[in-house]
Order: sequence, then structure tokens, then C-alpha cells
Amino acid sequence: MTRRKTDPAAARDALILEIAQRRFFLETLKTRNSDRLDFHDVAVWAIREALAEAYDAGRCAASQS
Repeated sequence: MTRRKTDPAAARDALILEIAQRRFFLETLKTRNSDRLDFHDVAVWAIREALAEAYDAGRCAASQS
């Protein structure tokens, strides 16, 4: 059985995108050069929850290393 090494930056970016999609209902985090697509009104509690989720994911990843 061959194990593939996962790119830590790619894994991090995928997790960040997943959190943004779930918490902020965003399609992508890529710049699209359109105010309508690149700027969003977000409630502060939603930002707090997303940051807490990202922090918890980082703690979990650190404890598994």
C-alpha cells in the first residue's frame, strides 16, 4: 500500500474554502474582479464562528502531529 503525501498548503486551502462555503455561502475565495462577487456583507457572529472553527481545526491538526 502506497501512501500519498498531502500538500499541507493545499489541505489548508481546501479546509478554509470549506468553512467559507458552509459559513458564508461563498462559491469561491478567488478574486473575480467584481465588487458584486468579491465583497460580501457578513455578520460579526458568522465571522467569529468561522474563525473559531478554523482555530479548532488547527488545534486538532497540531495534536495529531
